[in-house]
Amino acid sequence: MATEIIHGGLDFGEGPRWHDGRLWFSDFFRHGVFTLDGTSEQLVVDVPGQPSGLGWLPDGRMLIVSMLDRRLLTFDGEQLEVHADLSGVSQHECNDLVVGPDGTAYVSTFGFDLHGGGEPQPTKMVVVSPDGTVRVAEDDVWFPNGSVITPEGRLIVGETFAARYTSYALDETGMPVDRRVWAEVEGLTPDGCCLDAEGRIWSADPVARRVVLIEEGGRVLEEIPTEQSAVACMLGGHDRRTLFILTCRGTKPERVAGAGTGRVETVQVEVPGAGRP
Repeated sequence: MATEIIHGGLDFGEGPRWHDGRLWFSDFFRHGVFTLDGTSEQLVVDVPGQPSGLGWLPDGRMLIVSMLDRRLLTFDGEQLEVHADLSGVSQHECNDLVVGPDGTAYVSTFGFDLHGGGEPQPTKMVVVSPDGTVRVAEDDVWFPNGSVITPEGRLIVGETFAARYTSYALDETGMPVDRRVWAEVEGLTPDGCCLDAEGRIWSADPVARRVVLIEEGGRVLEEIPTEQSAVACMLGGHDRRTLFILTCRGTKPERVAGAGTGRVETVQVEVPGAGRP
């Protein structure tokens, strides 16, 4: 199955979301959040602190992870505001997020100096309540990355440096509990991901340059190769059967910042998207 390149000129695309009939995504090194309507790109908002994960609150405001200053921002269409300061709970970059139906945001953090050659260390998921209250989950996770929330209300977190997806129930306060291994996949480097209507996860794997469809238990059902590193994916389109894949020529900033080699690629799949994001 081959992908179709529908848009180029990105540096490092991240956090793709299908919302309001369009694809939304962050671009780290162009420091902005963009939409793609067909093949027409539009800048939504500049984010000087380097945007990553995206989501929406129930009132329609967009949530944006600002990586370098470790803040969770809101954007109401006109103004950026600080929703939560995460610098007190994370010494290193914040990254992706998924937002629950009530507006609770689950933010992933690096946990170590990834680009400075630091030794990988476990970290914890950060939970931000709809009112901006910041809490820290109890469990250690190894570089939490792309995450989904199932229609049944379980949070599933990809652990990039553990080659697995880990599942949690969410208690009445929104905190992750009841940890279970959802899937372990030898050789997988999970990055951005999305859920389909049969409860499987499409996972971008930048190291192996592919996107894979995984079922609970770890069996790989499909594999789509990409010419460049696949860093994130999202099911969208009018029937949510278009798999949007963000690719770039590598994950090191010095290889991609200002290069304009990032792409949005697509492929049609049989089972539509479900859950969150």
